[in-house]
Amino acid sequence: MSATSEQTAKDWAGNIRAYALAWGAPSVAIIAGSLVDAPARTLIWTVALIWMGTACLMNARRCGRTHCRFTGPFYMILIMPVLLHGFGLFPLGPYAWWILGAIILFGGKIIWWVTEAAWGKFSARR
Repeated sequence: MSATSEQTAKDWAGNIRAYALAWGAPSVAIIAGSLVDAPARTLIWTVALIWMGTACLMNARRCGRTHCRFTGPFYMILIMPVLLHGFGLFPLGPYAWWILGAIILFGGKIIWWVTEAAWGKFSARR
């Protein structure tokens, strides 16, 4: 499907200011959060994942951006291992925070690339 001007205009991922607010700031918070203790990191990362996941789901609904249909649930699902590890309920090992951070930051980018390469920038809205 080719992008309509309406979809492009509504797309937060295509607007530098909206992108910075919706995904840039939480990404910076995740990186900065890696420098604090585990309880604070758990809180920061959880809020950042909720923020990014919600922004993705809202953007998918607003404009039909393909990758947002996948990254929104992806970020929401990652809240669970962050909380479980952060509260010590399911310790994931000494490198868990690094691995979780890499999955969060790079996983979203990989999903973005793969889904839009397969189905295009915008997909049909329901």
